[in-house]
Amino acid sequence: MSFRWRLALAGAGGLAAALGQVPWSLWPLALFGLGLIVWLIDRAETPRRAALIAFVAGGAQFALAMSWIIEPFLIEPEVYGWMAPFALILMAAGGGVFWALPVWGALKWRRSIGAIVLALTLSDLARGYFLTGFPWALIGHIWIETPVAQVASLVGQTGLTLLTLAVCGGAIAALARPIFLGLVILGLVGPWAFGAWRLAQPEPAATGLTLRLVQPNAAQTDKWDPDLARQHVNTLLAETGAGPKVDLIIWPETSLPYLIENDPQIPLMIAQAANDTPVLFGLQRVDGARGWNSLRVQDGAGNLLASYDKHHLVPFGEYIPFGNLAYDWFGLRAFAAQTGHAYSAGSGPAVLDLGPLGKVLPLICYEAVFPQDLRTDLRPDWIVQITNDAWFGIRSGPFQHAALAQLRAIEQGLALARSANTGVTEMIDARGRVVASLPFGQQGHLDAQLPGALPPTPYARWSEIPVLVLLGGLALGLMRRRAVRAA
Repeated sequence: MSFRWRLALAGAGGLAAALGQVPWSLWPLALFGLGLIVWLIDRAETPRRAALIAFVAGGAQFALAMSWIIEPFLIEPEVYGWMAPFALILMAAGGGVFWALPVWGALKWRRSIGAIVLALTLSDLARGYFLTGFPWALIGHIWIETPVAQVASLVGQTGLTLLTLAVCGGAIAALARPIFLGLVILGLVGPWAFGAWRLAQPEPAATGLTLRLVQPNAAQTDKWDPDLARQHVNTLLAETGAGPKVDLIIWPETSLPYLIENDPQIPLMIAQAANDTPVLFGLQRVDGARGWNSLRVQDGAGNLLASYDKHHLVPFGEYIPFGNLAYDWFGLRAFAAQTGHAYSAGSGPAVLDLGPLGKVLPLICYEAVFPQDLRTDLRPDWIVQITNDAWFGIRSGPFQHAALAQLRAIEQGLALARSANTGVTEMIDARGRVVASLPFGQQGHLDAQLPGALPPTPYARWSEIPVLVLLGGLALGLMRRRAVRAA
């Protein structure tokens, strides 16, 4: 088979791997595609050719899985539309590089399937941290809608990637040595059985709290139109006051189109609509020329209970690297920033003590993508995510984002309440199951019981340490085999 045909097969394998991601969730097809990629890399004549195969496969996987990345550029197409194809091409190319470089380095060091598994797993891990990180559409995410996702309570999303690649690598090894077939079957059946067992365990004690999650469904093109601001607020207030009394009302990210600094009567107006119920809502906070993407919790009288500033900002969405120069030279500003050219970053993860409502860990938008953003000294009782996923379009982006919130709940063993502007708005239990949700793209509110918390999971206790130990063991095993062969 010519090398060009192998590159074409690598691209097809990458597309198949992407179809394992939400909302498609075709994990058997993804396993086939990933197995094909590992086979092609393993059969490459040189590390350079192996890297090219990995680049094409990774680029194809990212191009399909991250195809929603063009959506933010189409909110104001007359200004940013020309950037959309470049964004997708650069995203795909970046994903390809993240696969190619580790593969090249690993095969320069040790030519084996084990080295390929190690390289691609480390690639997924590194992508969560490099240049502020972007751990979206990881290999292990193909399991989110299956019982296998429960393995994340032990070893996190990187552990899911290691498991996936180990199964694929074992299947390729079994072509030459059938003894590996039993290990492949065990690698699938064991995690599936563990997940099914964990999901069948008794539910934790209920909190007794009822939360109202508001979904105003404000179109992103209209969200900051000053002529429509009052209409947006009236929608929020109407959904806030609808139905029986609850314990807490939650609005999405940046749902308030006014600055409280300029309109100090707004908290009282919200409190009156909420019938003296505490409200948690997203807003912009300003101080001079600086602005923050913030969350505010007020009591039934409109008094401030707690606040939080988003600290993990979206590159190019909420801030521009070298932003002052980019604005001065090209007129570029972050898409979401409404004050200055970008938002300022908050001080870091925090747990808010809301008294009878418990201790809550707040996440704003894509902070829920990062497991490290949930690491705090004080363990919360539950998690809240407020987000404006109207930026992500209506196809795959919002659903992938919500799926990652489910994974955070599994990793931590905590319930997660999610309020999104256009959806996905839902209540997630401590094992990552959606127990209540609103239809996507519709205005409304969801009254749902807040599920109870589980004891801290191994992942919540030890973070990435268990999977790093596994990866270290794999690396040592490969080094030992290399030394034995050299002797």
